[in-house]
Amino acid sequence: MPMPSRQPRALWLAALWLPVLLLAAAAAHAQDPLPAAVQAALATAGLPDDAFAAAAVPLRHHDRPWQHQARRPMQPASIMKLVTTAVALDQLGAGHRGFTELRSAAPLQGDTLQGDLVLRGGGDVELGVPQLWALLLDLRQAGVRHIEGRLVVDRTRYRPARSDIGLPPFDSAPEFAYNVIPDALMLNEGLLPLELRATSTGVAASAVPALPGLAFESRMALVDAPCGSWSNHWRPAVTQRVDDGAASRTVVTLNGAFPRDCTVRTRLQLLDRAELTERLFRSLWLGLGGSWTGAAVEASEPLDTASSRVLARRDGRPWGELLRHVNKTSDNAWSRVLYFELGVPAMAAEPTRRTQDLADAAVRRWLAQHGIDDTGLVMDNGSGLSRSERISAWQLAQLLKVAHNGPHASELLMGLSIAGVDGALRNRLKEGPAAGWVRLKTGGLRNVVSVAGYVNDPQGRPWAVVAMVNHDTLSSKGRPALDALVDHIARFGVPAQPAVPGPQGDGP
Repeated sequence: MPMPSRQPRALWLAALWLPVLLLAAAAAHAQDPLPAAVQAALATAGLPDDAFAAAAVPLRHHDRPWQHQARRPMQPASIMKLVTTAVALDQLGAGHRGFTELRSAAPLQGDTLQGDLVLRGGGDVELGVPQLWALLLDLRQAGVRHIEGRLVVDRTRYRPARSDIGLPPFDSAPEFAYNVIPDALMLNEGLLPLELRATSTGVAASAVPALPGLAFESRMALVDAPCGSWSNHWRPAVTQRVDDGAASRTVVTLNGAFPRDCTVRTRLQLLDRAELTERLFRSLWLGLGGSWTGAAVEASEPLDTASSRVLARRDGRPWGELLRHVNKTSDNAWSRVLYFELGVPAMAAEPTRRTQDLADAAVRRWLAQHGIDDTGLVMDNGSGLSRSERISAWQLAQLLKVAHNGPHASELLMGLSIAGVDGALRNRLKEGPAAGWVRLKTGGLRNVVSVAGYVNDPQGRPWAVVAMVNHDTLSSKGRPALDALVDHIARFGVPAQPAVPGPQGDGP
C-alpha cells in the first residue's frame, strides 16, 4: 500500500492521536481516588470530601501526577510562605540582605553632630536591641557623642512606609508577635521587650532594658497554671499617654491573669513603633555615654543618599540563611518583609503603586515565566496570615517542582520542617517511612490546615505534595487526613490511578 503524502499523513496522525491527547488531558484534570486512610480520617473528623484538596507531582520521573480537587483555589494559611520563599530565592538570590544605616548630612564638630541623625531601615529583620546597641557603639567609635538635631526615622523603603496604620487587627490577640505588620525598619520587630513576674501581691512588669517615661500598671490576677500557659490567660492591654505638666509618660495597663510563682520574658506590641523606636534609641544612646535632648520624627519621603554620609551600618544575614527561621517557625513578619522586598526593584519605575502590589506582580510574572497558570491566585501579604489569600494545590505543587529543579533548592529544603524531628512536624509522622525524610511546611488558621513540601515514595523517588483542608468549623480536625496522605505516599507511593485508555507503546 502506498504511503500517504507528508501533509495528509500529518493530518492522519493528528486525527489518530487527538482523542488520546484529549483523554490524557481529561485524566490530568480528573479527581483521583483518595487513599482509604485519608477517607477514614475525614469521616472521623466529620469533614466532607470536598473540604480536602491535594496534589502530588513527580519531580525526577515520569509518573502521572495525582490530584484531588487540585485545581480548586483554597485558603492556604502559612504554606503560602513557600510562594514568597521560592520566588524571592530566584528573583533576589540567596545572598540578598537587609541593612540598617545611621546617616547624616550635618557636620561633625569635635564630638558633636550639629544636625539630624537619620536611622534608615533596609528590611533588616534581625535588628533587635543588641543589634541597635552595637550600631550605636559604632556611631560612638566614629567620634559622635552629642547629637544636636532630631532622630529622623526613615521607613520609606516600602510604600506606604507604615502599612499597619488603619488596618483592623487580624484577630483578638493583636499584641502577639505573629500579628506584626512590618515596615522597613524592623526594630525589635515593633515589639516591646518585657518581663512579667508574679509577686506575693500580684504581677510586676518592666521593660528590658528599662525605658524612662514608660510605666506599667497591672490588673492581672494570679492563677494556678503552668508558666508556659501564661499567654492563654492574657487579655488585651490598654496603653495611654499621660501628661504630667511639662512632661508626658506612657502608662500600659495589663489585664487578664498570670500563673503564680512564674517569671516570663517576652515581646509584645504594646507601644506604637514610633514611640518604641525613640525610647529604645534614647535609652541605649545615653547608656553608651552619649547625649541627646531632641525628638524622633518619621521621614515623609525617601532620604537623598547623595547628600548624606554613612556614619554606621549594619548588614543583615543573607536571606538564604534566614529562611530556616521563616519556614520552620512560620514567622509571619519576616515572610511579609521578604514579600515587600520582591516589590522594591519596581518602585522607582512605578512611583504611585504600593510595594505589596508590585510584589504581587513580581510573583505573577515569575509564574508566567515558568508556565504556571495564575488563575484563581490571590496574593495579599505573602505570609498566609490572611483571610483573602488563595492558591490551588496544583499551582503550589508546580511551583515546588520548579523550585526543586532550580539552583536554590537546597536553601528551600533547609527551611522545611522534618517529619518527627523539628519545627511544626516534630510531633507528627514520627512513626513509619516519613519520619526523618519528609520535609514539609505546615499551615493553620481557624478554618484551614495545610501541608506542602517534598515526599519520597518507597522507591526513593521525590514528589512535590500539597494538601489543604478548608472548613468553617472543623478544619482543625483535618490534620490526621493530611498526615495520612503523606504517610501513604511515603509507605506505598501515590494512590492507585486508573490507566489512561488509548494506544500503548509506539502506536501503529
